[in-house]
Amino acid sequence: MQKMRFYLNISADQYQAYYMGAAKFVNVRSEDGRTLKFPASELQKFISHNGIQGRFEITFNEQYKLVSLILLS
Repeated sequence: MQKMRFYLNISADQYQAYYMGAAKFVNVRSEDGRTLKFPASELQKFISHNGIQGRFEITFNEQYKLVSLILLS
């Protein structure tokens, strides 16, 4: 399994576009410079009144299927 770490800073207003279905995927650049695209719905558990902020780690299998997404800090 592979892991990638990245930072997110999405305001509550910005996340509204994901929630309303206008954007189905989130594109990020990992700490090691790779780009990553994953379903925006995976972020729902991390939303707060301020939006979504923090350092995350995503794990995916050999077929690039998402296994887990956790908030590190």
